[in-house]
Amino acid sequence: MKAYGVTDNKLTSFVEFEKKQETPNGRDLLVKIEGISINPVDIATRKNIADELTNPKILGYDGYGTVDSIGSDVKNFKVGDKVFFAGDYTRDGSNQEYEIIDERIVAHAPKETSVEKSVAMPLVTLTASELLFEKLQIDPAADNRSKTVLIINGAGGVGSIAIQLAHTAGLRVIATASTEEKVKWVKDLGADLVVNHHEDLIKQVRDLGIENVDYIIGLSDNDPHWNEIVELIKPFGTFATITNLRESQIEDLKEKSVNFAWEWMFTKAKFRLDSMSDQGAYLEKLADGLDSGMIQSTVTKVFHGFNLENIKKATELVEGGHMMGKVVIRK
Repeated sequence: MKAYGVTDNKLTSFVEFEKKQETPNGRDLLVKIEGISINPVDIATRKNIADELTNPKILGYDGYGTVDSIGSDVKNFKVGDKVFFAGDYTRDGSNQEYEIIDERIVAHAPKETSVEKSVAMPLVTLTASELLFEKLQIDPAADNRSKTVLIINGAGGVGSIAIQLAHTAGLRVIATASTEEKVKWVKDLGADLVVNHHEDLIKQVRDLGIENVDYIIGLSDNDPHWNEIVELIKPFGTFATITNLRESQIEDLKEKSVNFAWEWMFTKAKFRLDSMSDQGAYLEKLADGLDSGMIQSTVTKVFHGFNLENIKKATELVEGGHMMGKVVIRK
């Protein structure tokens, strides 16, 4: 079967090659891929390759397709089911014709939503869900109207779904956006207030009549905003992030007794935790939300044709760092 991988840390190292099709065992599914989405983790993973690889590394952490065969212990899926998922960092990704994936991190695909709108959503939704409901410990069934969350990089992939989930949970949502197009985008998704991350966040938030916020989610480089984060977070508030701290010091949050949390969507699958199945459950809810219109897909660019050229083009677009929403490739 065809697969697409990288052999070093350069964009030009993408190659098409033949790979032997695997047989699913245990709780694994073999899925015939019909759509993928490109995420920043694809770029970060490629750039962290130190030496030239003999065997190309297959990236891709959003997938949509049809179950081709199943392992002997599979409980929730059958051959022919349409499914979608975000993947497992320890295994080959979705940039191949067929992918092996554990059923616990897979969900039935939306029935009324297109391939491109569906496959844009798994990784970012899992990341945003774990950020809000596990790391910030927000109860979506509670009355959260008195709580405020600041989402830095609101127009990006994760930010675009985090805004929707936070809005649905009843929080007052402040999102950052830097252009008129992106301001409209985040407002349409449910942001109550918008500030520009290229300008002084402290002044802008205070000008809105808000002294401090209960929660801050960092979805871009935290270092340029670190002093603003430390100043704006409430005492005993929570700051959670998906990106590294290079120069910023976590101890700056100590005086306010701020809770700090990392979010890496692949942790549960990497360490084979029992909570892996939570991801399948999150995605089942996502499928229902997309079909009912409660959740808006954040796909903004679609490439037609699952081939090497389109994988390179889509990756280059995401790597540019100015994307609004998500980029998808479908057959």
